[in-house]
Amino acid sequence: MSCNKSRRDFIKKASLGVASLALGSTLSCSNGSNQKPNIVIIFTDDQGYEDVGEYGAEGFQTPNLDKMADKGMVFTDFHVAAPVCTPSRAALLTGCYPQRVGLQGVLFPEGPEWTKGYKSQAGINQNEITIAEMLKKEGYSTSCIGKWHLGHHKKFLPPNHGFDEYFGLPYSNDMRPENNEAYPALPLIEGTEVIEKNPDQSKLTRRYTKRAVDFINRNQESPFFLYLAHTMPHVPLYCSDRFKGSSEQGMYGDVIQEIDWSVGKVIEALKKNGLDDNTLVIFTSDNGPWTVYGNHAGSVGPLRGCKQTTFEGGLRVPCIMKWPGKIPANTVCEELATTMDILPTVSKITGAQLPQHKIDGHDIRSLIFNKEGESPYEVFYFYDGKELKAVRKGKWKLHLKHEYRGVKEPGMNGKKGEYFNKTINRSLFNLEEDIDENKDVSQENPQIVQELLEYAKKARKELGDINIEGDGVRPYGKVN
Repeated sequence: MSCNKSRRDFIKKASLGVASLALGSTLSCSNGSNQKPNIVIIFTDDQGYEDVGEYGAEGFQTPNLDKMADKGMVFTDFHVAAPVCTPSRAALLTGCYPQRVGLQGVLFPEGPEWTKGYKSQAGINQNEITIAEMLKKEGYSTSCIGKWHLGHHKKFLPPNHGFDEYFGLPYSNDMRPENNEAYPALPLIEGTEVIEKNPDQSKLTRRYTKRAVDFINRNQESPFFLYLAHTMPHVPLYCSDRFKGSSEQGMYGDVIQEIDWSVGKVIEALKKNGLDDNTLVIFTSDNGPWTVYGNHAGSVGPLRGCKQTTFEGGLRVPCIMKWPGKIPANTVCEELATTMDILPTVSKITGAQLPQHKIDGHDIRSLIFNKEGESPYEVFYFYDGKELKAVRKGKWKLHLKHEYRGVKEPGMNGKKGEYFNKTINRSLFNLEEDIDENKDVSQENPQIVQELLEYAKKARKELGDINIEGDGVRPYGKVN
């Protein structure tokens, strides 16, 4: 199926195929130089599948992301490896299922009694190799700006995991005294030192953007990796005065429009420095929207579920990739790909050496560069914490029996609504025909069910499950 002016409607139905051009070399040469390509990853927090114009957003505008889509490729079947913050970020930066690197749960600051132990003492292990560490060996300058959430103790912070620079919050913006008096003041960190406490969050997006542009300006003569991980649109929502009231949707729309402005500023800086044609830019989100917050949360569009669930609405996210002259413009990919694929793909693009230990992501150059690319995934596992909840092969997704939370009554204007708790029995869904996972076809397809159950056994053996320690699990980092 080709790409055309009705692309947005097809994306909203999650039913558009790939249309691209075969390309040659994977390395970029800018203005005749042999400089290795720059890598920019823009990662938002809790942004829903539908929360970009090209995916069907309503009530707000994303002209810069839409322009990025016009110049690049939109993915309709792009997934993160977890439906919550910490494990999703661990997967992006290490190319591994978060269960493999021991970071399967959300980390918290020290304070509340229930955060003692793993939740407040864990972080990314020193032996794990991040994208930044991989690229540093190739002479890249590296910067992390924004939300980290892979451990707030100094040994876990970005400068100790391959980043030359860090400026941002070490965890989620709601982990602050206003939400629980036992929390410490919310720290804004530069390098490994706290430079402000309880910063004005309405200025964060602009401050992050200024830092990102400055980093690009300072590194125009050498290859760089910029990881811009926005705090927003995680609740509580904040935006600058310039964007307050700018959208029809309300505060959530205002916040997204400021993020879109930020994307535009980053791309503008690349162009001004003559780097646009030599830079791979990736925009995506860490998980689905936190819909229990109602009008302060995003939309999953045609998908079922949301953040904290293993339905598609929890892990399928918007993703746009742009690299002029390499990624064909105005194209769409409907093949399964994930954030775990970014590390191995960047390795091949830049010539950087992959980690020696096992990773789970795949090189997806065939998807983003070539006409006949197919998903490299034989199987994809849906974990929530330590629990394996679903297994997917191709169009088939098998939910194992598990409990989940749904939204009983959404909140309004920053207030959390009410959940309901429910159990889904073993259920098989055909995602090509039933993207909203409502029609169980397990009875009609017993062989498919059995095949996916066998994959589940393999996952449990290697990555674990409730009360099962996987053979392939590596330890998370500890403070002492």
